[in-house]
Amino acid sequence: MSHVGVPRGTARKRRSLALLTTGVLTLPVLAGCSSGDSGASGATAPQDIAIAARNLVAEGGTVNWAVDALPTTLNAFQADADSTTSRITGALLPTLFPLDAKGRPQLNPDYLESAKVVETEPRQVVLYRLNQQAVWSDGREIGASDFVAQWRALSGRDTAFWTARNAGYERIEKIERGAGDLEVRVTFAKPYADWRSLFSPLYPKDVTGSPDAFNDGARTTLKATAGPFRLRGVDKKTGEVTLVRNPRWWGSPVKLDSLVFRAVAPQNRTEALAARKVDVADIDAAAAHRIAQAAGGKGADGKPLAQGPVAQGPVAQGPGAQEGPAAALRSWAVVHGSDAKAAAAALAAREKNRAAAMAHATEQAGLRAYAVRKSLEPAYTQLALNGESGPLADDRVRRAVARALNRQELVDTVLGPLGLPAQPLGSHLALAGQPAYKDSSDALGGQDTEEAQALLADAGWTQEGAVKKSDGTEAGSEAGKKEAGKKDAEKKDTEKKDAGKQETKAGAADGKPGDGAGRREPDADDGLHSVGDGAKPGDGDPAGGATHVLAPAPAAAFHRSALLRQAGHLSGSGTSEDVPSGVAAQDKRPGGAAGAYAPAGTAAPARVPDERRGPLGKDGKPLTLRFVLPSGPGSEPLRSVGDKISAMLEAVGIRTAITKVSDESYFKDHVASGDYDLALYSWPATAYPATDDRPIFAKPVPATDGSLLVEQNYTRVGTDHIDQLFDQALSELDEDTAQDLMKQADARIWAAAGSIPLYQRPQLVATDRRLANVGAFGFGAPHYQDIGFKKPQAAGAPANKKK
Repeated sequence: MSHVGVPRGTARKRRSLALLTTGVLTLPVLAGCSSGDSGASGATAPQDIAIAARNLVAEGGTVNWAVDALPTTLNAFQADADSTTSRITGALLPTLFPLDAKGRPQLNPDYLESAKVVETEPRQVVLYRLNQQAVWSDGREIGASDFVAQWRALSGRDTAFWTARNAGYERIEKIERGAGDLEVRVTFAKPYADWRSLFSPLYPKDVTGSPDAFNDGARTTLKATAGPFRLRGVDKKTGEVTLVRNPRWWGSPVKLDSLVFRAVAPQNRTEALAARKVDVADIDAAAAHRIAQAAGGKGADGKPLAQGPVAQGPVAQGPGAQEGPAAALRSWAVVHGSDAKAAAAALAAREKNRAAAMAHATEQAGLRAYAVRKSLEPAYTQLALNGESGPLADDRVRRAVARALNRQELVDTVLGPLGLPAQPLGSHLALAGQPAYKDSSDALGGQDTEEAQALLADAGWTQEGAVKKSDGTEAGSEAGKKEAGKKDAEKKDTEKKDAGKQETKAGAADGKPGDGAGRREPDADDGLHSVGDGAKPGDGDPAGGATHVLAPAPAAAFHRSALLRQAGHLSGSGTSEDVPSGVAAQDKRPGGAAGAYAPAGTAAPARVPDERRGPLGKDGKPLTLRFVLPSGPGSEPLRSVGDKISAMLEAVGIRTAITKVSDESYFKDHVASGDYDLALYSWPATAYPATDDRPIFAKPVPATDGSLLVEQNYTRVGTDHIDQLFDQALSELDEDTAQDLMKQADARIWAAAGSIPLYQRPQLVATDRRLANVGAFGFGAPHYQDIGFKKPQAAGAPANKKK
């Protein structure tokens, strides 16, 4: 199912936000592994594509594949390319290094005999040896001229080409023919570790050779292709894109006669499946359960699709399924009662339910022809914390939010019912199973209510801070404190005794609204400061007499050293100090670096008798975060996750104000513009994090007009050191070293607490039971030439190849 935004697919353009705005996308998760483990040891879900040997797949037939909408362009390098663009071009154009099931790029022998770095000094040189049989559908050989034209179009040097961001091409110095027509030499001006990401998909020079052809010519048609299929046409009236066999295809023969991509809205998928209008469709959990129920509660593998209560026995579904005997008896009594008007209404309702039940039963009969293929999608869901302004500009508050979350509970809620691996994701830059995966979440720390409360207290957010002064004095002012001390001296003394051994001497300067009281400098008298109030040495307790929290004066040094020791250990660098020039402004301010823990000696505020913690505040202003969620009909599961997060934050005293907005405006008007405190959205995974993930975590920089240039870092949280690690990895040609640099960067991204990965999303695909080699591909790229209908078994019904 498509995402709001522009999924990256195989194109090396701006990574696109995959927003959770439909049912299937709102149920994500992944498998993490313990710190220090490789991705191979993490819990993963395999591909589920009904694998069959080619000799067991019949020749011919048409497969109808549901997509959200017709593509606006067939040029994968334009800004409005979407997931349908990537799906279609994958069957039409060369991909030189498609991903395997573990998310690793693998050389494609249909197009390349070899490709490798042959020189590193004085310049990096990559030599491509092309498959001598590789030709465009017009008969011309694929050659160096196609590489040159695509480089010039995407390098950014000619602004007449309307391209999205295409990192890597700008590092190329020249491209030339090698020893023969089948060799292409690419020389880089700067080393580029992710060179395998380039030239996929590869377009013919007829498309990339001129701005007019690139900008407009490839939007609705592709005259020359070089995949197992070729484009027959795009029919906007029927909402179909039809592909047919490429007669010049030199690889394994294509099994299908044709492949039709049909626009079917997500909410209409179940109906389209039941009517046999589509053979393959991404679906949500509700549709998956309906298909499983139609098959007797079993999935494609013969096991229950769901776990838990749903899997314990048959569950009645459809109109009237939840009506019990008592309700049925009442309905009978009304129909046969003396009130004619009520009887007529009840009878009409019963007839309506009966008709709906019959329609439901008919749909269920149609759904028996399908199986649900399930895996984990190569995308992860995160909680984004906007650090540009407000309470979340303080890294201690962001870390407190993260420490309040029980990520395992969220994962269990989303993936558990689907029988998929349910482990929290431990990396921003790789998914479990990928070679670069390492769980670095310990750089921030797991769920810990007391630690979250201590961090909030250290930032000045306390229960007494939420109390608004009613005598006209300014909250936190000297006069207010003295007056409150006179009125409540006796009450103060009593509560001091009840607080136990904890002392209440403090030494912070006055804090007025808006002056950053949560970041006060320590008092020179005794090296301690009171967190959450504005008392000076010798002052009495503020009104309310709540227990004060003691914290050491050199908080900044502690935060910095703790973070760097922890992040350095987790990243494997052993580094105890950041590069001086790489220290961000947020790391220099009082309160310290973006580490995971409150200063030593910071105690959690005393618990109140009620299990639920009261609201926190500062200077009379409550701590409330605006949580923006999409309101579309397919977003209920996402909102359920949001509700659970809100409850977890409430437990530590953080209030959330949930704002529901339309799916259409969710990203553009809120996430991208920074109009939120908390938000849930997803990013697609990648085999090239140094290239693809840098814009997502790059430190925002001021623009000339005073605004922030955030690239794709919609949390507005970043550091110079993170940027430096990305830059180093991008130029590091040793793969192991580059992966180590990315792991170091990930540990520091965790510590900055701008983005909290939650889980890898589930991938649920309904497929005709007769189909082979198609379904939930996970990381892997489809082999379109292998997709087809299974040959009929001797004792079984023959496959209906022609649709």
